[in-house]
Amino acid sequence: MDFDHQHLKEFRAIIGCDEVGRGPLAGPVVGCALRLTREDRDILNELDRLRVTDSKKLTAKKRREILDKLDINLKEIKLGEVVTKSLDGNKFSFCVYEHDHEQIDEMNILKASLSAMQKASETLSTHDAKVLIDGNKVFESIHPVEAVVKGDSKVLAIGLASVIAKEFRDEKMKELDKEFPGYNLAKHAGYPTKEHRDAIKKLGPSKIHRKSFKGVKEYIDRQ
Repeated sequence: MDFDHQHLKEFRAIIGCDEVGRGPLAGPVVGCALRLTREDRDILNELDRLRVTDSKKLTAKKRREILDKLDINLKEIKLGEVVTKSLDGNKFSFCVYEHDHEQIDEMNILKASLSAMQKASETLSTHDAKVLIDGNKVFESIHPVEAVVKGDSKVLAIGLASVIAKEFRDEKMKELDKEFPGYNLAKHAGYPTKEHRDAIKKLGPSKIHRKSFKGVKEYIDRQ
């Protein structure tokens, strides 16, 4: 929380960015940007109390608890649209954007990840803001930008963006599992588990598999 407060002393707002889905063999990569303003900085106390952090360090149950407490309904989130929530009079806004498997194959996963976060942050763009990005890479912005290694554990704004992106993508993979059965996408969300790799070997890649990825491209002729 100190990291968030530190930047809010200098800037009127911070925009924390994170992405989920760089490693999977199937499905989209999802970027989320979350904006907090100096006037609404008391929301940080609630995020700290909820123990918001890197989504990978939280159980699915804990992530859902955080979203429920903040009145975030995944089904109401539309790609590229700003969602604003209020808690005890303090507001925060976020935006989710994604690049699908075809765009990932075309751009490469690093560019697609950065682009998803960039587009989400641009939708939240406001004057006098600092953009904080999880990791060690940055994207272009009209605002000052800083990459924060392990930012999802250090910056609450990034941590909450991580949680939203993770749960949004997981829900999407559950829906895709119904459309593309046999891979058990609902269980592993497209990540390269042994079960998933064996299914690709047996069935061949589906339409939503990333054909430029090792573990998929070897079986393209069996699609």
